[in-house]
Amino acid sequence: MRRLLCWLPLVTGAALLAGGSAGRAAASEAEVVLAPHRAVYEISLLRAQGGSGIAEMSGRMVYELTGNSCVGYSQSMRFVTYVVNQEGITSLTDLRSTSWEDAASRAFRFNSTQYKDRKLTESTVGDASRTSGPDKLKVALSRPTRKQLDLGAQAMFPIQHSRELVVRARRGERLFTADLYDGSEKGDKVYTTVSFLGHRRAPGNVEGLEKVESAKPLLTVPSWPISISYYEPETNRQDAVPTYELSFLYYANGVSRRLMIDYGSFAVRGVLKEIFFLDPGKCEDAAKPR
Repeated sequence: MRRLLCWLPLVTGAALLAGGSAGRAAASEAEVVLAPHRAVYEISLLRAQGGSGIAEMSGRMVYELTGNSCVGYSQSMRFVTYVVNQEGITSLTDLRSTSWEDAASRAFRFNSTQYKDRKLTESTVGDASRTSGPDKLKVALSRPTRKQLDLGAQAMFPIQHSRELVVRARRGERLFTADLYDGSEKGDKVYTTVSFLGHRRAPGNVEGLEKVESAKPLLTVPSWPISISYYEPETNRQDAVPTYELSFLYYANGVSRRLMIDYGSFAVRGVLKEIFFLDPGKCEDAAKPR
């Protein structure tokens, strides 16, 4: 479950997009206003194959989005799961992730750690930036090892990608392909994503959703069912199986519900239990020193 945070803006600018210029992308994304919020999801096992090593799973994920379209957006996530294997042994996995992306999606900072039974097993820290012209996306990693990387210039950052999903969904598009860099794994890969966008659900449509009293503000916001497949870089998608697939109901303000993450040998479900909407701050704050 290491590569979880790229989905939640899960989930988007200045990069070149498939079928459009950077200028058009920046203009359309500016129309997408993400709602700062803190959401709590209950995690459960949906299915597991015999060789997955998983008999039971339960847990909780807390996701927080803060900021606005002037100062940029910060994301933080903590994902804690208890897994029971076929021998009845329980293990605890604790994934923590924070990131910040500037308003123009030209700079991105990330920090993620993973603990197994309260012992640190992975840590990735770095920042990425893009320059004008044909230059590559430049990445500076300080963990797990200190190094500099030049990656695909057209890769999108997480918030940039999430906002573009809303843009495409509003247009009624059904398929959206984009390269994505979220700093996951060891921070050295750009993943190809293929998103399938479903039909618009009108505001107030709660069919198939659990009742959550604090989610009432979502009754005025349209949403779309979305499924995203993540592929290793330079993969021939006609023959390849995705690294994992993510499905969710995505609101026009950036809130996600009805999550499902399929890793092939097992899949998990995330159900929204509580949500708190936060103050986005004022655009004048963009002039203040960070």
